Amino acid sequence: MCLGIPGRAVEIYTADGVRMGKVDFGGVIKDVCLEYLPELTVGEYAIVHVGFAITRVDEASAQEMLRLFQALGELEDALGAEPAAEAAPPACPIDPWAGAGKLT
Repeated sequence: MCLGIPGRAVEIYTADGVRMGKVDFGGVIKDVCLEYLPELTVGEYAIVHVGFAITRVDEASAQEMLRLFQALGELEDALGAEPAAEAAPPACPIDPWAGAGKLT
């Protein structure tokens, strides 16, 4: 599912002539394109969709949206974030490609 997630700009910089920022999504920080919001400043919130900040939003609305996404279990999925305990899955004990091409 594609969601617009609210995040708070914690740093703004330029990369290859493009206005970019580090945006905090409730503890997960991602690099985001800020070209569509040239007026956004550090500390302000924006809705981010597929890596692009698309609209500003006030802090109360942003916090409520983050709370709802977390309650639904959608925030980690949308951000590609995993809890630390699950970040590195155990190695597969068997080679999934072993015997490829053989029908049993």
